[in-house]
Amino acid sequence: MGALPDLAGVRNQRLSPSNINELTRVVIGAAIKIHRRLGPGVLESSYEACLAYELTALGLRVERQKPVPLIYEGVKLDCGFRADLVVEGRLVVELKCKDALHPVDHLQLLSHLRLLGLPVGLLVNFHVTVLKDSITRMVKEYRGE
Repeated sequence: MGALPDLAGVRNQRLSPSNINELTRVVIGAAIKIHRRLGPGVLESSYEACLAYELTALGLRVERQKPVPLIYEGVKLDCGFRADLVVEGRLVVELKCKDALHPVDHLQLLSHLRLLGLPVGLLVNFHVTVLKDSITRMVKEYRGE
């Protein structure tokens, strides 16, 4: 994964990484910082609030519980899908607090990427001892006709 960015050095400065890899590194660094302070066992909504706070403090634009539209046969349906966080309008972050991730968790993130038209997402499970072992970076698969 490489070295994590120094979050203290960028706090209160406008941070808008143009490189999606840099953006994911910053989000992962913030998630690890939160996990080191809170540990496992906190509610998912608490981790979400803390991560949104950290990223906003770094100058990033963060949308919490962003509605994910479902368009079926040209009709927009309100099905209640929501992405936990969307960072800078380019990165979906799905947070979990479970003993183990299941294939459906990965499929949920891929669905959000597809429906929001975004290329990259992170799936982060905070209910672990070492957070870096439970972070998955996913890229939406593009398939030709």
